[in-house]
Amino acid sequence: MILNCIIIDDNSNQRLDSLRLINNHPSLNLIEKFTSINEAKKFLLTNNVDLIILEINLSVSDGFELLDSYNSNPEYKVPYFIITSEDTSHAFKAFEYNVIDYLSKPVSKKRFSEAISKTVLDAKMKENFQDFDGEHIFVKSNLKKRKIYINQIKWIEALGDYVKLITNNKSFVILSTMKAFENELPKGLFLRIHKSYIINLKKVERYDSKHVEIEKMKLPLSRTRKTQLSKALDVIVS
Repeated sequence: MILNCIIIDDNSNQRLDSLRLINNHPSLNLIEKFTSINEAKKFLLTNNVDLIILEINLSVSDGFELLDSYNSNPEYKVPYFIITSEDTSHAFKAFEYNVIDYLSKPVSKKRFSEAISKTVLDAKMKENFQDFDGEHIFVKSNLKKRKIYINQIKWIEALGDYVKLITNNKSFVILSTMKAFENELPKGLFLRIHKSYIINLKKVERYDSKHVEIEKMKLPLSRTRKTQLSKALDVIVS
């Protein structure tokens, strides 16, 4: 399992140390680094990450501000947090937020690896629990066969001769037509709402006459599909 992560640390030397640990760990994929909570918040509004490695004692803002923002917005998907700091006095408070670990700086490679192993194990257990029926499909992306759990799929969009599959954690580009891919999906759970979009009905948060919203992403809804969508959602809810 690969975890997409970001790092938030405003100490340049300590941030470099953490970056080396992240880049050398096979289970981590660093997608961005930040020096402030505000920068990170803007990024997180439109990007899902699996893990945030957070310096809790930032010079400009308090790292707990980010943890509080997730507590005050329960609809957001909460990533794992690993807290880093030279000061261990905040450890007890941090664990009240259910952070996965608290690492004292300077962080050793051994201690860092232990924290990541703990995170990966927990993520795998949650994935297996969420996928209670084990229903899945196999797709070919980047010359590799990949197992995709049905309940992890959010939507599929057309990309010329390809389709883009969006899941809870990442996206995949697959050589296929929309029609062919639609036939691979379970009937009654997915609906083509537009010539370029197929959605997982269980992921729909709201819709109107022109759009369907999934995790703050507005997808176009064809006028002729609105009634079909309404009926399909009634079946899902019931």
